[in-house]
Amino acid sequence: MGMIEKKLRLAGSLGERETLCLFDSGASVSCIRPDIARDLARPISLHKPFRISTADEKTFMEVQEQVFLEFYIDDFLLFSDFFLVPGLTEEAIIGALTLQQWRLKLDFDREEVIVDPRAVRLRI
Repeated sequence: MGMIEKKLRLAGSLGERETLCLFDSGASVSCIRPDIARDLARPISLHKPFRISTADEKTFMEVQEQVFLEFYIDDFLLFSDFFLVPGLTEEAIIGALTLQQWRLKLDFDREEVIVDPRAVRLRI
């Protein structure tokens, strides 16, 4: 499990902004603070809310909404669902599902996020 922090440009249907994102291979899903999410896109209510545990595994938060956001790494466009987590201490977290979806590699020695151009090539 490891973490790297990077400022990324997040964009949604309402606008865009530079956001400090924590790339966390120990986080299952991508999350964002509700105040930041609402500036970027209109949240969508989940059919059924779920509980998510924090790193200490003793504290749980209920997740009721999500947003779909674009983000850019090295000028590569990527996108993912982000769950709105009340009380989240980070501005945003890029979790394992998003890392796997885009085959992103985390270089902890250089504190870099590596994008494989072949993995982000979109096809229909």
